[in-house]
Amino acid sequence: MWATITKPFAWLMVWLYEHTGNYGIAVILFALAVNLILTPFMAKSKKSMMRSSRLAPKIAELQRRHEGNQQKLNAEMQKLYREEGVNPMSGCLWSLIPFPILIALYSVIRQPITRMMFASSDVVTTLQEYFMGKGFELSATGRSGAYIEIQLADLAHQYWSEIQTALAGKLDRLLDLDFSFLGLNLGEQPRWNFFMDTNWSDASVWLPALGLFLIPFISALLSWAAMQISSKTNPTTDTTGQAASTMKTMNFMMPLMSIWICFVMPAAMGIYWIANSVFGIIRDFVLTKVFKRQLDIEDAERQAQRSAREKELERKRLETELLRAQGKTEVNTNTSKKKRQAGEKQEREERRAAAEKAERAARRERLGIKEAEKPASQVGNRRYARGRAYVPDRFSNPETAAEATEAAALESEGAAAIDETVEETVPAVASAAEAVAETVEETAAAAEEAVEELAEDAVQTAEETAAAVEDAVEDLSAATEEAAEEKLLKPAQAAEAAIAAEPAAPADDNVTGE
Repeated sequence: MWATITKPFAWLMVWLYEHTGNYGIAVILFALAVNLILTPFMAKSKKSMMRSSRLAPKIAELQRRHEGNQQKLNAEMQKLYREEGVNPMSGCLWSLIPFPILIALYSVIRQPITRMMFASSDVVTTLQEYFMGKGFELSATGRSGAYIEIQLADLAHQYWSEIQTALAGKLDRLLDLDFSFLGLNLGEQPRWNFFMDTNWSDASVWLPALGLFLIPFISALLSWAAMQISSKTNPTTDTTGQAASTMKTMNFMMPLMSIWICFVMPAAMGIYWIANSVFGIIRDFVLTKVFKRQLDIEDAERQAQRSAREKELERKRLETELLRAQGKTEVNTNTSKKKRQAGEKQEREERRAAAEKAERAARRERLGIKEAEKPASQVGNRRYARGRAYVPDRFSNPETAAEATEAAALESEGAAAIDETVEETVPAVASAAEAVAETVEETAAAAEEAVEELAEDAVQTAEETAAAVEDAVEDLSAATEEAAEEKLLKPAQAAEAAIAAEPAAPADDNVTGE
C-alpha cells in the first residue's frame, strides 16, 4: 500500500531528473512543485489565520469581560467566530499536509532502486552480490543498511559501463542516477564529527564534507526565519501568554528537529528542506500582501453593513416610539409555537368529544333509548358531584332556595351516586375539579349580581340624599331671605307708626297782616 502511495512522487522525481539531468535540481524543482500544489490549501490556511489575528482586540475584550467564567467566554468566542466567518481550527489542519509528503519523499530518496525506479528486489540483490564480490563493504542490516539502495545506486553510476556489460539483462528498469550537486554527494549523510578524521590538506575531501555539515544548520536557520515571518504576519489571538509561550517553544524546537533530521537522513532531504523553507517564505510574503488587501476590503464592507443595520434598527426603534406615543401600536397576539400547538390539540380533542357525544345521542335515539333525567348536580357519571342538596338557582331565587334545597336532599337520599348509563370519560379528580369550578363560577356570578344590586341601591340612595339636601338648601335660602327682608322692614314700619301717632301743631292767632 505504501508503495502505491509513493508512486506519484517517484514518477515526478524520475521525470524531473530525466529532464534536468541533475539530482539536486530535481529535488529543488520537486519542492517547488509541491509548494505550487499546496498553495491553494496554504492560502486558505493563511487567510483563516490572518482573519483570526484581526479578532485579537475583540477576544481580549471578551476575556476581560468574562474573566473567571470560562464557559461563558467559550460561548461568546464561538459566537464571535460564527459572526465573523472564522474557523480557528482551519489554519492548523492544512498546515499538516506537508508532513505526509515529506515522509513519502524520504521513502523515494531512501530506496531509489525499488521505489523511484520501480525495479524489483532481484536487481538490488544482483547489484549487492556483484559489488561485494568486487571487495566493497556493503551491509543490508543495521543503520547503514537502511540506505543500502543509495550506496548501490551510487556505485552503479560510478561503474555504469562495467555493470552494463557484466550484468546484461539483469538490470531491468535501472537508471544511471548521479547524486552529485555543487560538488556534494546528496546520497551521503552529513557527519557532525567530520573534522576529526578529514584530510584537511586535500580540498576535494574536506570541502564537500564541510558543505554537507553546513546543510542541517542552513536548513534550521531558514526554518526559524520562516516561522518568525509567519508569527510576525499572524499575531496570536491569545492574549493570556499561553499561545506566545507555545510559539516560543516551537521556534526553538523546530530548528533543532530540522538539524537532527538532516544529520540522520541523506543530504537530499536537507536540500529539500532548505528549498521548501525558501519557497514557503516567498509564498507567505506574497499571500500576506494579497490577503491583507482583501481583508481590508472585507472589513470595510462588513463595517458598512453593520453600520447600515444599526441605522435601520435605530430608525425602527424611533418609529416604534413615535407610534407608541401616538397610541397607534397594536399588541402582538402571536404566541409561541408550543402554545399554538397546545391550543390546536385542545380544539381537536373538543371537536372529537363533541362528535362522539353527538354520535352517541344519535345512536340512542335510533335505538329508541330515552336517557334518564339527570340531576342538576351530575358531572360525567357522578350524579351528585356538586352535592346532593344542589340547587342551580339558589342565588337568583333566594326566596325558594331553602325549600328547593330540602327537596333536593330528600330526593337524592338513598339514590346511587354513580350513573351506570354514562361512560366515565372524565377522571374523578377532573370531575370534582369541574364541579368545583362551576360552583365557583356560580358563586362569583351571584356575588357579582349582589354587588351590582348594592351598587344600584347605593346610587339611588345617593341620588335621593342629594335631592333632599338640595331641597333643604333651597328652603333654608328662602327662609334666610325672608328673615333678612323682615329685619330690614321693621325699622321703617316703626318710623311710620311713630309719625302717624304724633299730634298736629295749633294755628298762630297773633299773626297779623301788613
